[in-house]
Amino acid sequence: MKRRSLPVAAAFAAAASLLLTACGGGDDSGKTADKIAGADQDTGAPTKSAEPSGAPAEDKPDGVDVSLPADMNLVFDWGKPKDRNEAAAMSDAANFFRAIYRGVDKRTTEDAALVAYSTGDGLKYAKTQIDARLEGGWTATGTRRHYQATTRSASNGNSVEVAFCVDSSKFYSKEVKTGKVLKGTPSITDFDYFKIIMVKLRTGEGLWQASKVYVEAKAAKCQ
Repeated sequence: MKRRSLPVAAAFAAAASLLLTACGGGDDSGKTADKIAGADQDTGAPTKSAEPSGAPAEDKPDGVDVSLPADMNLVFDWGKPKDRNEAAAMSDAANFFRAIYRGVDKRTTEDAALVAYSTGDGLKYAKTQIDARLEGGWTATGTRRHYQATTRSASNGNSVEVAFCVDSSKFYSKEVKTGKVLKGTPSITDFDYFKIIMVKLRTGEGLWQASKVYVEAKAAKCQ
């Protein structure tokens, strides 16, 4: 059974706020960026992240557990932007996805990490991802790689767009009851391009939440 043909794959795409059909090639050109969808203000050009690296240890804040089982490996192959807000938003965008898969592992949409790192449409998206796997009786296993990240800030300083590619070719659904791993032949359906609008939580020092999620499925530019 091909992994991406499972019903959860359809739910994954449907849960996004928009399907990006005209986002181009990621805009690494340094030209003036378009206005951030879902943000209040226009922005400057995207800022490339530093050389690829693993997720930094400080991604896990005190009081919020984003730990995952050993067989559920989310790799964030990116470095930190120089801008402090963009670096914090990127770090919490990673935590947003950790929170989703922690919910998948714990079989709940009520985990504290999910509430900490998402709000509004971002929270709805996250719950849809978790619910699809709960309903199908699946968890996840393998390695999900996030890379080619860029960031750009709204001029008000309260919103940051974090954009990146995702390679799920080695990340599989696993039946909870039987432990059977559902693998398939890698294809373009394993590559997605995300844009996450992160907003600064006013009552939380340095905490950013995913407020909107945009997905371009079958993203050839991520291969």
